[in-house]
Amino acid sequence: MSKDFSILRLLGSIIICQLAGFIGSLFTVPAIPTWYAQLAKPSFNPPNWLFMPVWLTLYLLMGISLYLIWSKNTKQVEVKQALVIFAIQLVLNALWSIVFFGLHSLLGSSLLIIVLWIAILLTILRFHKLSPPAGYLLIPYLLWVTFASVLTWAIYLLNR
Repeated sequence: MSKDFSILRLLGSIIICQLAGFIGSLFTVPAIPTWYAQLAKPSFNPPNWLFMPVWLTLYLLMGISLYLIWSKNTKQVEVKQALVIFAIQLVLNALWSIVFFGLHSLLGSSLLIIVLWIAILLTILRFHKLSPPAGYLLIPYLLWVTFASVLTWAIYLLNR
């Protein structure tokens, strides 16, 4: 693979992941000062300003991880499967923002985030087999979604 193509693939991987965040933000940003502000939240709810830098960083790590796998022989079944699982978790990631902030479905987003967490774990396991660094780069993402799962469920329980 040429150096230029490799750089384009890296940039493409990062942009794909950041795009998922951008799609989610279309539903998130308008809801923060309105609907979300009215919700009862647990004492451990982080300040709103923290979410954007955390997610930008996580999407960057996800993009690098994706690049490490996408750079492998994409004709191999294991690589194809890993990329499909990654794509599924990325769609679930964007979908969570739509369900929580767009549809205002606290129960739906609480259930969806469990499915997302499982998809992230499966992605880590598949990526790690192909490239340990690619798997390790996704651990902060899993940890944040673990915290987000607890937060989502707490918000659901406080507002049902």
